Amino acid sequence: MNLFTIAWKSIRQRGLASSLTALSVALGVMLMVVVLVISGALRAVFSQNTIAYDLIVGPKGSGLQLVLSAVYRVQPAIENLPYLYYLELKEDRRVVSAVPMAFGDVTEQGSFPLVGTTPEYFENEYAPGSTFRIRGKRINANFDAIIGAEVARSNGWDIGSQFKIVHGGADGTHIHDEQFTVVSVLQQTGTPNDRTVFVNIEGFYAIEGHETPLNEVEERLKKFYASSSDRLKIALDQIAEARALDEAESASGHGGHHHHHATPDAAKEVTAILIRTRPKSPFDAINLSSDLQQGYQAMAVNPIVPIRKLMTDVLGNVQQGLLVLTVMIILVSGISIFVSIYTSMTDRRREIGIMRALGARRGSVFGIVLAESVVLCVGGGLLGWLSGHGIAVIASPFVTAETGLLLDPWVVYWMKFTVFNFEIELPVESVLFPMLLALATLVGFLPAMTAYRTDVADALSS
Repeated sequence: MNLFTIAWKSIRQRGLASSLTALSVALGVMLMVVVLVISGALRAVFSQNTIAYDLIVGPKGSGLQLVLSAVYRVQPAIENLPYLYYLELKEDRRVVSAVPMAFGDVTEQGSFPLVGTTPEYFENEYAPGSTFRIRGKRINANFDAIIGAEVARSNGWDIGSQFKIVHGGADGTHIHDEQFTVVSVLQQTGTPNDRTVFVNIEGFYAIEGHETPLNEVEERLKKFYASSSDRLKIALDQIAEARALDEAESASGHGGHHHHHATPDAAKEVTAILIRTRPKSPFDAINLSSDLQQGYQAMAVNPIVPIRKLMTDVLGNVQQGLLVLTVMIILVSGISIFVSIYTSMTDRRREIGIMRALGARRGSVFGIVLAESVVLCVGGGLLGWLSGHGIAVIASPFVTAETGLLLDPWVVYWMKFTVFNFEIELPVESVLFPMLLALATLVGFLPAMTAYRTDVADALSS
């Protein structure tokens, strides 16, 4: 009979106390695993591997808000940019792809964000090395729509489904008259695209109420193109033509009706522009970003920079705080193991004396008590590890439904450690059980020494 078999029988004799002690370890480890899974998922989502664009162009303001709005769609847009500005960027020799995006409304059912864009968005990679897989056809007509996988699942939509949109967001009360038709469904990507409805950007402009009053457009263009009179003159000529058309419609008695006539480029606006530069010219993105900061009310942001700052300054501190908290919980659990075993030594003195009288050596008695500590600590840790990942498995579908993000319940969280001025990156869970083993040895050492020093005669006479 080996030491662990004897230790297990001893633990079973004190079933309730041993179960509660192991449970305290399991709860601490379970909490740690859940924190690590969430941290790993956040790092996977907010990382360079989920963004396939070099720059996000938008109105000047918060770079983080621009990225969260354009890429993750969890923040309201700052303002808008002239559509003419998008056409200029598209002609820049450093730009391989420029994709416009226009936000503003949500679906009536489910309140999923509506994004006006061009077919080029789906021709590009949504993440490095990952392309869209689409069931259906391109968005060609004004009121065609492509829906994400989570939109289709949540609303029960498929190709041919029709829907309406609500103006101004989920709190809006005005439902647009226009009816959109689903022509394609995206396969799941694990990105915010799964919870987005995409429409033809020309159809977005054709929605009643999306046109900006020409006087307001003219003022914005004058402010934006203050240093570029040639571009401003072209824009103002287009505005004048559009104003003349509106006046002609008004004179003919159709001014009170909404017509889907072509919106002039000068009157169009975009919320953000996604830019991909030449892959063989790594400095193009830096130079283009620097150029865009000068002379216009616009900025270009490398999407990785603000997200990395968010992860480091905000989420990183929260994650570290939670990890410290869970480590403290595990340490307290270790102390409870120590108290449980140490206080049982008084009741077990006679048992230990009999074992010694039957020929058990001091080292064997020491090993049995130490084995009890290891079984309680490592066994509780294993239960907590399985429970933590089990919770992640159960919660994964709900997280995907609420956020559109794929949560890998078995994701590995890597952390950097500095050892003798060398940085080592290891998966945290790989050091979890060695740490539990060390903790079990530490808290079990004193009770084991007490058993080791037990006098046989005193123990049998007690």
